[in-house]
Amino acid sequence: MQATLISMARRSRLARFALRLTEGRHGTAAVEFAMIALPFMALLMGIFEVGMIYLVSTSLENATTDVARQIRTGQLQTAGGATSTTFANSICSELSWLGSSCSSNLFVDVRTFASFSTITQTSPIQNGKVNTANLQFQIGTAGQVVLVRAYYQWTLIAPLLDGFSAQLSNGSTLLTATAAFQNEPYSSNGT
Repeated sequence: MQATLISMARRSRLARFALRLTEGRHGTAAVEFAMIALPFMALLMGIFEVGMIYLVSTSLENATTDVARQIRTGQLQTAGGATSTTFANSICSELSWLGSSCSSNLFVDVRTFASFSTITQTSPIQNGKVNTANLQFQIGTAGQVVLVRAYYQWTLIAPLLDGFSAQLSNGSTLLTATAAFQNEPYSSNGT
């Protein structure tokens, strides 16, 4: 009889415990947040990263167009002494909010062509890195067609975006700004 009473007491304790588990709601918000927090944070980081890429890309495009105007109007040709480094520094001066990393992450390629139909664009990426040996700096003369391309190496911070947009072996992506135009007629004395 005593064994039966112990057995019934155990069953009733087990039943009460099972009932408490099914009816208990303490801590459900914490469990639900833990399940949703990681995907939510990844989504937020992705949105932030895409926004930063858009901001840097738009700023790079505007800076490249502004500085390329000096080639189009002949200011750079008549001033003399223009190099790819000084040209890149001019672009970086308009991207000052990027800080000192601009000069080490910016690459420029300026080429002249006989006409717009002969423009060809080669990729500066070789073996997962920017191959600076393939970049040129030819600002041309009056009436020539010029293609100006500025490349900015942007290091991705969102962990999942590098699988979608990383073009370089170090996990960075290469943002590109392009300006194509025909140099205006100008004389060598600046008039």
